[in-house]
Formats: sequence, C-alpha cells, structure tokens
Amino acid sequence: MLRGFKNFLMRGDVVVVAIGLIVALAFSTLIKAFTDFVINPIITRIQGRGAVGLGWQLGRPGNVATYLNLGAFISAIVYFVVFMAVVYALIVIPYKHVQARRGVTVFGDPTPAKTCPACLSEDIPAAASKCRYCGSDQPPQA
Repeated sequence: MLRGFKNFLMRGDVVVVAIGLIVALAFSTLIKAFTDFVINPIITRIQGRGAVGLGWQLGRPGNVATYLNLGAFISAIVYFVVFMAVVYALIVIPYKHVQARRGVTVFGDPTPAKTCPACLSEDIPAAASKCRYCGSDQPPQA
C-alpha cells in the first residue's frame, strides 16, 4: 500500500499540481496585499475627504453592518483578475509548453462533436457511427 502511495505521489502530474498550488497561494497573498494597500486607498481617495470607502450607508450612520461597500467589491474584482492572470502566466503557459514537449496536448480546443438525431445528445464524437447514449446509428461524417 505504501509503495503504491509513493508511486502516486511521484507521478509528474501530482508534483506539478502541488507546486502550482503553493505558487498560487503565495501569489494570492501578494495580490491581496496589493488590492488592500494600493487599490483600496486609491478608490477611497477618489470618493473624497472623510470617506470610509466607495459606497453608501443604507442604515443608521456609523453602522458598519449596513454599509454597502462597492470599493471592496471593485477591489475583489481587481484581485481576481490579477490573480487569474498570474496563474495563467506562471502555471498554465509553462505547463502547456512542457506537455507539448512530451507530445501531450492540454488546454486545447475541444474535439469536434455532433448531435444525435434520436436522443439529442450533443457530445458525440464527430467520427462516431453509433450514439454512446441511445445506441442509434449515426449518419456518416460529412
């Protein structure tokens, strides 16, 4: 059992995913600090003097629970976009390159598919002669 677990852990894909998660967590902290300490102060400054943030007070003034903070939402959007761009640039692109050198296509375009006229399944391979769901004969590929 331990030998099988060791072999599983030493597979290249598991190592790549583990390293990717570690890098993603590190960049997540960095980008969170960027949005909290750079983006949020800019948004607060744009709103004006004495502002808590970009938003509206829906209830009694001073009640934080009823403050609609759009600045925090904008900051979260910026955080998400920057985080996904970093993950794509530092993990996905190198992974695609390494897999291409190994002869494996990852994150490519989906394979062509057709719709079964009998059961209306839309994910049948274009070269299939029978439907995988209902078993009906498929017209030849055009």
